[in-house]
Amino acid sequence: MSPSSQRHPTAPVDGHGAPPTPAWPERRPARTVGPAARHGRAWSGAGTVAAFVLCSAVLVLVGVWLAGWLGPETLFVVGLLALVPLGICAAGLWWVDRWDPEPKSALGLAVVWGAGASVVLTLLVSEAVTMPMAVLAPAADAELLGAVVQAPLVEELAKGLGVLLVFFVAWSHFDGPIDGIVYGGAVGAGFAFTENILYFSGAFAQGGSEALTVFVMRGLLSPFAHVLFTAWTGFALGLAASRGARGRWPLYFLLGLVPAIAGHFLWNGGLALLFQDFWSFYVLLQMPLFACAVAAVWMLRRAERRLTEQRLGDYRDAGWFTDEEVEMLATGPGRRAAAAWARRYGAGGLMRDFAGSAARLAAVRHRILRGHGVDAARAEETRLLTLVLRQRQQLLAQVGAPRSGGA
Repeated sequence: MSPSSQRHPTAPVDGHGAPPTPAWPERRPARTVGPAARHGRAWSGAGTVAAFVLCSAVLVLVGVWLAGWLGPETLFVVGLLALVPLGICAAGLWWVDRWDPEPKSALGLAVVWGAGASVVLTLLVSEAVTMPMAVLAPAADAELLGAVVQAPLVEELAKGLGVLLVFFVAWSHFDGPIDGIVYGGAVGAGFAFTENILYFSGAFAQGGSEALTVFVMRGLLSPFAHVLFTAWTGFALGLAASRGARGRWPLYFLLGLVPAIAGHFLWNGGLALLFQDFWSFYVLLQMPLFACAVAAVWMLRRAERRLTEQRLGDYRDAGWFTDEEVEMLATGPGRRAAAAWARRYGAGGLMRDFAGSAARLAAVRHRILRGHGVDAARAEETRLLTLVLRQRQQLLAQVGAPRSGGA
C-alpha cells in the first residue's frame, strides 16, 4: 500500500463518533545506528543522572546550612513561601516547553544546579570580587555596587555554568534556542527559589508587613526575573546547537552572558539609577521587558512549529509519513486532536513520545539541510527514524489498531 493512497486521520475532527483507525505504512531505515552514536547517547543519559545526583547532594548541603543558620521552623515557613514563585515559573516554562518537552532528568538537573551549586559558587566568588571592587571604588556605596555590578556578574556566571553543564551532558535533547531558553529558565528558577528563601527569611524577622511586602514584590510581581536573565545564556547555546557549532560553545556562551548580565544590571540598578519609585520602575521597565520576552518566545515557538511542518513534509514526500500524520504531528490542532484520541485508549504518553520524536527528527533534518554537522546529524536521523517507527507500532498495539505494512 503506498502512503499516498492512504487516508487515515487519527482523530475525528469534529469530536463526534468513534475515531477512525490509523493505517500507517511501515518503512525501514536504510542503515542502523553505529556504536559510537549509541555509546554517546548512553553516556549522555548516564552523565545527566550522575550530574543530577551530585548537584542534589550539594543542594542538600545548602539546605542543612540554611536550617542551621535560619532555624528549621523558619526555613520550613519561608521555603513554603518560596515554592509559590517557583510554581509560577514552572508553569511558565511548561508553556514554553509544550511543543517538544525536555526530559525530566535534564530539567531536574537544571533546577537543582540553580538552587544549590550556583548559590554556593555565588557565595564563594562574591568574596573574591568584593575586595578588588572596594579597592577600585572605595567611595562607592558598597550595597549599590554589589547589587548592580557584583550580583549580575557573579550570579549570571554561576547560573550560566549550570546551563553549560546541561548543554554537555544532555546534548541529545539540547538542540535549539527554545530548549536553551527552557534549561536556562529552569536554572534561573532554581536559583530564585533559594534566593527567595534568604530574602523572605530576612523580611520574616522584621515583621508581618515587611514580610508581606517582600513576598508580593519578589514572589508575585517579579517571579520571572532570574528566569529571563539566564534564558539568554541558554538561548545562545541553543543557537550553537541548532547551527551545528557546538565546538564554538565558548563564543556562544559569552554572547549569551552579555545580555544576561546587562538585563540583570538593568533590573537591579533601574530603581536606584533611573527611576524615583518602585511602581514607575515596575510599569515602565519591568513589565515591558517581560512582555517583550513573552512575545519573543511566542514567535520562536511559532517558527519551531513551521519548521517542524516543513521538515516532516520532506519525510512525507519520501514516504515516511502521510499528509494526515504531518498534520497530526506538526500543527497545534492536529496534536490536540491526536492527543484526545490517544487518551481514550490510555495511550496519551505514547502519543506524546511519538510527537516529541518527530519534532526532534525535524530539527535534525533542518541541520542536515543547512550543512551543520552532517555526519553526526545523519546518524541521529537514522536513530530517530527507527525510534519513530517503534513508537508508531507501540501506539498501534496500545489502541488495538491493525498493522498495515509496505516494504
